[in-house]
Amino acid sequence: MGGTDPTLRPFLWRAAKMYPDTEIVSRTGRGIERYDYAEFEDRTGKLANALDSAGVASGDRVATFCWNHHRHFETYFGVPNSGAQLHTINPLLPDHHIEYIVENADDRLIFVDPSLVEKLEGPADSEAFEAVEQFVVMGEEVPDTSLEPITDYESFVGDESTEYDWPDLSADTKAGMCYTSGTTGKPKGVEYTQQMLWSHTMATLTPQGLEFDESDVIMPVVPMFHVNAWGMPYSATAAGAKHVYPGPAPEPADLATLIEEEGVTFTAGVPTVWLGLLEYLDENDADLSSLETIVIGGSAAPEAVIRRFDEEYDVDVLHAWGMTETAPIGSVSHLKAGMEDWDADARYEKRGKQGLIVPGLEFKVVEDDGNEVPWNGEDFGELYIRGPWVTQSYFERPEANEEEFEDGWLKTGDVVTVDTDGYIKIVDRAKDVIKSGGEWISSLELENALMAHDDVSEATVIGVPHERWQERPVAFVVPVEGADEEALREEILADIEAEYPRWWTPDELVFIDEVPKTATGKFDKKVLREEYSDESLVEGRVPEEAAPDEE
Repeated sequence: MGGTDPTLRPFLWRAAKMYPDTEIVSRTGRGIERYDYAEFEDRTGKLANALDSAGVASGDRVATFCWNHHRHFETYFGVPNSGAQLHTINPLLPDHHIEYIVENADDRLIFVDPSLVEKLEGPADSEAFEAVEQFVVMGEEVPDTSLEPITDYESFVGDESTEYDWPDLSADTKAGMCYTSGTTGKPKGVEYTQQMLWSHTMATLTPQGLEFDESDVIMPVVPMFHVNAWGMPYSATAAGAKHVYPGPAPEPADLATLIEEEGVTFTAGVPTVWLGLLEYLDENDADLSSLETIVIGGSAAPEAVIRRFDEEYDVDVLHAWGMTETAPIGSVSHLKAGMEDWDADARYEKRGKQGLIVPGLEFKVVEDDGNEVPWNGEDFGELYIRGPWVTQSYFERPEANEEEFEDGWLKTGDVVTVDTDGYIKIVDRAKDVIKSGGEWISSLELENALMAHDDVSEATVIGVPHERWQERPVAFVVPVEGADEEALREEILADIEAEYPRWWTPDELVFIDEVPKTATGKFDKKVLREEYSDESLVEGRVPEEAAPDEE
């Protein structure tokens, strides 16, 4: 057989040689920092040499505890291309999860942001960090800290050569590692080989993926610790595009400024980020004329958000779906040829789905009895998926492997329908579907309906125990500032009753200040379920004639 193994190294080589002057821009605590691909290649070489000097060997795991910035980006190529494995740690996880992750991964070295040093000190003061030999602060100085031994990044790489003899790596060399958020138990480690990341990158570059090219200016708002920022740092590099990194805890004003001043064309993040930006734009002027596309993933994109960005700012919202286990892009909701001519409601309905499977993957939808469901947009079942960048096992978790994989298929836990055009629509997570009187209610659809109201900032729906119906839906709503809550309650419930069966209407609507969120920015229904597990808010709003049949 001819050719070489698929690895990440050629993406860096091509960007530095073909687009040496293209910028990498980073918002940091010191302001905006910028350099180009030529300098990036040099600094990546210095980093690889520094890792060798620190005793990091092929196969060792190197962790990051960082936000989105240029130094973090350097580890994306410097670590895996040297033969080590990059392990990105979510700093928003609770301390006991961080301890478990570091111990489970057996990390040798940890890069940590200055603003996160204090956060890391707690878990680092445990036996779980026994294998860690070095901490490196992502900056030019070391703050007062109990972490040791420790140095700053610029000193760590400072005296090293920019030339590095990159090894010839095999396709199955472990390149990356990310842990699931662990909202239902211990986090599960997912490893990515060189071939998995290469394959994912190539798929996202296609028109059916994210379709980057060298004219793009790409700003990943999705954290770099969360499944490699959805692979965007690799895809943007492969395309030769300009990178813009928004740094720690960017506010809507920061994002608007970066879009305007850096000419951002493409960005991505969870729905709450873009709801916040829309609220900011309601009160402030900002020039978004360069922005062409926003990818929304992590949870469902409300149709109202898709409509507003399209109609008010001429920005396409691409709805995408994926998982840590799929590295992560699995589907993207592009319109097929001819659908652009459909009326607006039909287009938005299609774009609100999780979309079409990207080239290279296969899926099926399976009922509880193991049979596949028809593609009719109505019947639903659990989504199974497989492909070259879909993991086949969890790291050192044989019990989870038995539960979540079957004959080469990943059982996603997402309950979906597929329409006659092949568009996947997530009805709910298997654990979030509400079973009332023997029938299913989609909490996800109710949430989208709630957030379509102009006076609703955030909303989530959970199933609350009910003596007769087993579960009933209860809605938790964050109103916009100044909203009339009583009037809003009546309008929301009337809108849902007009659109859905009477028994779908939430039995109670609770106004709250903020929806609890997981460490990756998703709505954390577990918190609300635990709060209301021993009591019911429901009062039997469903009349006998409107109720679903009981089992």
